[in-house]
Amino acid sequence: MRQEISFVEIAVIGGGPAGLCAALEAANAGARVTLLDRQDRLGGQLIKQTHRFFGSQSHRASERGINIAAELTGQVMSHPHIEALTGATVFGFYEDGVLGVEREGKIFFIKPARVIVATGAAEKTLAFPNNDLPGIYGAGAVQTLVNVYGVLPGKRVLMVGAGNIGVIVTYQLLQAGMEVAAIVEAAPKIGAYWVHAAKVRRAGVPIYTSHTIGRACGTRQVEGAVIWQIDEQGQPVPGTEKDLVVDTICLSVGLSPLVELLAQAGCRLVYVPQLGGHVPLRDASLQTTVPGVYVAGDAAGVEEASAAMMEGALAGLHAAYSLGYNQTGYEARRAELQQQLDSLRSGPVGEKIRSGLSRAMIG
Repeated sequence: MRQEISFVEIAVIGGGPAGLCAALEAANAGARVTLLDRQDRLGGQLIKQTHRFFGSQSHRASERGINIAAELTGQVMSHPHIEALTGATVFGFYEDGVLGVEREGKIFFIKPARVIVATGAAEKTLAFPNNDLPGIYGAGAVQTLVNVYGVLPGKRVLMVGAGNIGVIVTYQLLQAGMEVAAIVEAAPKIGAYWVHAAKVRRAGVPIYTSHTIGRACGTRQVEGAVIWQIDEQGQPVPGTEKDLVVDTICLSVGLSPLVELLAQAGCRLVYVPQLGGHVPLRDASLQTTVPGVYVAGDAAGVEEASAAMMEGALAGLHAAYSLGYNQTGYEARRAELQQQLDSLRSGPVGEKIRSGLSRAMIG
């Protein structure tokens, strides 16, 4: 028999950049919010980000992710309309809208009037011989070791992937004292912003485009790696192999939205490669195909943290408005947030995201 169910107005699942901003926006509108995060510390990916953001002031330009996390966490924890539960894992989203939660070894259930799913994304991996050797990490794991706990994963690293995360983590490893043998990128051009890539190149790190890792070398741990050039079909080009002496291999090959709870809820999912994988269909208010269930942040499609914050705020605003809150100031605030989000997605850099979003919209 199911335990007693607690009723709440808005449940936000995930305490990263999107979830924090969703909770604050909804609470500032007057709604009562329960924020649930499985980690012991709020902030999500922000707590690993020691680099400065860039863009406009409204996008937190020149601020570091760790400082943004501390600021938002402080606002959430002190807000009278927000109950923040850390170490709380939402394990079920049932057909009647009830959420199953585990915290400190105890199980309980809540029934929100509205749910905002901001569960983020998980790292993708890569298949190659010996990819299970100790010394092979995802970029997020390396960021956690270095930026959160102050532990170096090794002495000399090969970075696989030249997107923003790969290049930023490379620079952070250089700052922490590691040697970087090289960065390899399967695409013909790097995906990182030039402002990040230029720092790495000035430090003397070679970036090999149209290259990938062929295999990891070693018996009990990573002792080296073989990289090679690939052709337009992704096949190795004979005679291009390079042997690198490394004790660490860091994989930064993309993220996949975490949509399991949305699938449990019955939300319709579509596969959109530009957004990282399967994502829920949503309307302009970020409501999914299940009424009362909203999505924001990387769970809606993988983007930068600044976009996740804007999207989270929009989801919180819409959810609160649907419950009757902020009826007078809603439209002005909606337009303000939407304009900021649109500006982040503008220009050639945002073309991929805009293309993906067009495939994930209802109607």
